Amino acid sequence: MLSAGNRMRRSTEFDATVRHGLRIVQPDAIVYVRRSDEPDGSGPRVGLIIAKSVGTAVDRHRVARRLRHVARPMLAALHPGDRVVIRALPSSRDVSSAWLEQQLRSGLRRAFALAGTDR
Repeated sequence: MLSAGNRMRRSTEFDATVRHGLRIVQPDAIVYVRRSDEPDGSGPRVGLIIAKSVGTAVDRHRVARRLRHVARPMLAALHPGDRVVIRALPSSRDVSSAWLEQQLRSGLRRAFALAGTDR
């Protein structure tokens, strides 16, 4: 699971990342990445958006747990000022955690390549 310091909690952080970050579309998720020039010292932060279209409350919580689980090992590869929002698409409830991890890794790689950053 993600530690409290690595979770996005404020809607302003979500809004800024979604509006001003890079948007990478994957088959089962959309990954938004934004790098802050002035990191606040708390490290990278990850936020999840799981809409009702993903399924029932049980389905949504299952998808959220799996996404948090696959996002945790990737924190070490992120810059302290990075903000990542993962928007789960309805098809995410039917795929494996390994597939979600592969999509997240691919999305982050593409975002950093597009941004021309080292990570």
